[in-house]
Amino acid sequence: MDEEPVRKYLFTECVVERLGLMPYNQAWRLQERLAAEIAAGQRPATLLLLEHPHTYTFGRRGHAENLLWDQDELIRRGITIEWVDRGGDATYHGPGQLVGYPLLPLAPAGWQGNRLPQADFVGYVRDLEKTLILALMHLGLATGQRPGLTGVWVQPDVMSRCPRCDPVLRRQPAKIASIGVKVDVNGVSHHGFALNVAPQMDYWEGIIPCGLQGVSMVSLADFLDPVPSMDAVMGAVIASFGEVFGCRMLTGEGVTIV
Repeated sequence: MDEEPVRKYLFTECVVERLGLMPYNQAWRLQERLAAEIAAGQRPATLLLLEHPHTYTFGRRGHAENLLWDQDELIRRGITIEWVDRGGDATYHGPGQLVGYPLLPLAPAGWQGNRLPQADFVGYVRDLEKTLILALMHLGLATGQRPGLTGVWVQPDVMSRCPRCDPVLRRQPAKIASIGVKVDVNGVSHHGFALNVAPQMDYWEGIIPCGLQGVSMVSLADFLDPVPSMDAVMGAVIASFGEVFGCRMLTGEGVTIV
């Protein structure tokens, strides 16, 4: 008899909750509560899909100097600032951007420790990238990874099709999705990815994205006409997530928002 292949991830099912537009702080609190339930064995692995109002977040390696707009401009544009416990530096969230928070039990039951092995952590981030690359391929856009950098990138041969982009910037890769994660003391993942579908891209001008000088940010709307609906993008991400993580994707019954 053939042996069963060794599973990379221990969970076999993942519940998807579509939450619509939600303030960042409210979603952060929800992640904390659901992650505690997952750690206690009271809830299965969960993928939250949502959008945020205009928000700049700064991760554990965030630098205040990467915020370029002053307080008056932030108020005028209705932007909130959040300093959070994910990895990475500065990023933008706003309507038209699909945010995904996978809350996944990445450590075995009874695991004792304060961090995953680095190889497991990096492997998880790479699988998030692969999920988005596969989803974007199904939607009609070729993207990829870049050595030494996180996120999902559009290569220069595709960038040449971006009518909004500076001709000089079309000669280098541009970022379409950002990733910043945390794994808590119980081995459950928090935070996740942000995929630019059709947000107001001028909001990226208020920060140095990810603390990387000269990085150009792009969206699906820059390359696909008509741009896929948010529902279509979520469907592609859900299917690709199940394929990459080897789990069955289940529709959630809703979560209590407090």
